[in-house]
Amino acid sequence: MITKKIQLEMALQSIPPYPNPKIEIEQYNTPARIAADILWNAFALGDIEGLKVVDLGTGTGIFAIGAALLCAMEVVGVDIDPKAVKIARVGASKRGLGDLTRFISLDVNSFHEKADTVIQNPPFGAQKAHHKEADRLFMSKSLEIAPVVYSFHMLETEDFVKRFFQSIDGLITHKFYYSFPIPHIYDFHQKEEVSVDVMVLRIKKLE
Repeated sequence: MITKKIQLEMALQSIPPYPNPKIEIEQYNTPARIAADILWNAFALGDIEGLKVVDLGTGTGIFAIGAALLCAMEVVGVDIDPKAVKIARVGASKRGLGDLTRFISLDVNSFHEKADTVIQNPPFGAQKAHHKEADRLFMSKSLEIAPVVYSFHMLETEDFVKRFFQSIDGLITHKFYYSFPIPHIYDFHQKEEVSVDVMVLRIKKLE
């Protein structure tokens, strides 16, 4: 039973990263420290325990597994990358969470299950011209399937993101700010690591 945020962070540190990250779908690993903080805040706000949680763009499962560790009733992880989904599925099973979690290899646009809470770290839409609206697709889908959403975005897009969520009847109730480290994982990266300012918004669907 996890009773402290540091316990959650330590548990999440053992989740493997993407083995072969793909830049075209902006695969970056969420650090355990940041994932644990978001999950702990969501837990404290009553958005995880005993509820169905969906992790859109789950990757190797850090938010999905974390939600299961915090006593979600059911967790579904969705990702277009079947290799990442396989890693997430194995990771959940090794932690005895196989009965609580499902991982599906699917484009988020084709996912239609309802949930209580969505947690997502979507593509920022910074790469490839055809992919520039990926973040909007995630934002729209998240409020379509759940009344409460936690969503990562570049801090520099804050005004746009607020307006977009408001346009689909989303009320921003909480804001969390982080310095997100991005290591040298792609050929075009010139430094060993850079940090970008990101925000995570808690959005509630207006009735």
